[in-house]
Amino acid sequence: MLHRRAYDEVGRRVLIADDDDDLRATLVEALESDGYAVSEARDGLEMLAIIHDSLTDPVSRPDVVVADVRMPRLSGLGALQELKRTGVRLPVVMMTGFCPSSVEIVAKRLGASGVLRKPFDLDDLRTAVLNAHGAS
Repeated sequence: MLHRRAYDEVGRRVLIADDDDDLRATLVEALESDGYAVSEARDGLEMLAIIHDSLTDPVSRPDVVVADVRMPRLSGLGALQELKRTGVRLPVVMMTGFCPSSVEIVAKRLGASGVLRKPFDLDDLRTAVLNAHGAS
């Protein structure tokens, strides 16, 4: 796990899961500048570990997860499927640069709140996070 900060304002905690260090840093910086507390994961396994740890510590539970589809060890779709299987309900926005229409269909079936197609504008990220949180 990269870094984790608890934040006690409801709706202001986001978990970013992406194996691209530069993109993840950009997304974290953008959301932190908007006042979000952001946790980071490099793959789906780290993402699940953060989420499962937060089930016993609600102060650190993310309000929204933004996850890349393709990551090592466990993909974003694999992590989303595991969340669904275990009954953990969190709004998840998927990011993809690959075959967006088929990925979007699978992601929606697994319960994703939305899909961002790379490359996307940071305002699109902000909108997706707000919409995902509002839909939860």
